[in-house]
Amino acid sequence: MLKGNFDIPLDFLQTGAPPLIGVDISASAIKLVELSESPKKNGYVVERYAIEELPKDAVVDGNINNLDAVSDCLSRALKRMGTRIKNASLALPAAAVITKKILLPSGLREEDLEYQVESEANQYIPFAMDEVNLDFQVVGPAPGSADEVEVLLAASRKANVEDRVAAAQSVGLKAVVVDVEPYAAELAFDQIRQQLPGGAADQCVVLVDIGAYVMNINVLRNGQSVYVRDQQIGGAQLTQQIQNAFGLSAEEAEAGKRGGGLPDNYESDVLAPFRENLASEVARALQFFFTSTQFNEVNYIVLSGGCAALAGLDDVVATRTQVSTLVANPFAQMSLSSRIKPRQLQTDAPALMIACGLAMRRFDPS
Repeated sequence: MLKGNFDIPLDFLQTGAPPLIGVDISASAIKLVELSESPKKNGYVVERYAIEELPKDAVVDGNINNLDAVSDCLSRALKRMGTRIKNASLALPAAAVITKKILLPSGLREEDLEYQVESEANQYIPFAMDEVNLDFQVVGPAPGSADEVEVLLAASRKANVEDRVAAAQSVGLKAVVVDVEPYAAELAFDQIRQQLPGGAADQCVVLVDIGAYVMNINVLRNGQSVYVRDQQIGGAQLTQQIQNAFGLSAEEAEAGKRGGGLPDNYESDVLAPFRENLASEVARALQFFFTSTQFNEVNYIVLSGGCAALAGLDDVVATRTQVSTLVANPFAQMSLSSRIKPRQLQTDAPALMIACGLAMRRFDPS
């Protein structure tokens, strides 16, 4: 999507993507994933991946604040990954994109559909149309109306798209897909849904993505999002609490959080309260979901993002919410190339959800 008023060469949720790598530029790291097709039906092979930490404040509130730092980080990640693929699938954070489902008459020609979408978009986009990148996708027949189709439109300010495209271009990559982070995560979630009993048909599954600063709640039912909410909590808070508790620098605290070596009372005095706070925020988000929708039950919680790998977090969330909780691993049923270390991938998998979904755009038939 997000073709600058239908005229720049970017595709969003479109078909026929060439070989590409998923490039997830988050607040704290750049994550890359390359997949190929497996001989097995609907199977994939994890060919390569890389995670490279970003300097603090290189990306702020989803916006690239220091292009040079992001480019350097992306260059290091690509070098370590060792891929030859030059096409990239990127994503914008949800907060940078306005999405809206609209109803239009069925049977319109492509050019008429584009005209109608742009006319409708004027009602929902608080910017001049020449300042935004806009695209759309026909979702399918409108519920309860044979004469209309449901169309998803998405728009973002051009600067949001251009910054990520510039970062890719600075290291020799070509951006061929620009996605939205929750949509990419939903695509990767399809791999997890297959691991649940009955594919979680007609059940509500809560995908909780815990990033550095924001926890995104996305409730999915039969693969479709029915509720989305952001809450201001993330791994950066734990890093800050480690700094305060033990008098460490930000770099020392982050290294200790990831690699261990912190004082013996870290678990009881810092990590355990942080886990409880995260679990309380998840429970709070569920209450908002119940009061805002017709649903009164969720069947599974899936934890993703960098914090999802915190030891014991899934158990604490399950206890607090009384909902079966698992840590995301979209690669669990995929084959692995000889370059991949299975144990390390299992540890890194929760943080790679968006990058995995972006890599899967290469095979998306929708």
